[in-house]
Amino acid sequence: MGLFRSNTVTLDKELMARVRRYAALTGYASPREFVVHAVEKELAKLDDSESDEEITRRLKGLGYIS
Repeated sequence: MGLFRSNTVTLDKELMARVRRYAALTGYASPREFVVHAVEKELAKLDDSESDEEITRRLKGLGYIS
């Protein structure tokens, strides 16, 4: 798997502190590895969707979009 390095994501201090904590507690090598795994896991759930409308419905249901 190749890395795409042209974008960054900024997390507020409180969220980054949580990421660091849970990454350490769960044995991830780094906070980055934890975040990558969490994003991949969420995207896999959406990949199972049949249509864009279903993806939108799921994201609304999870509170990610309104």
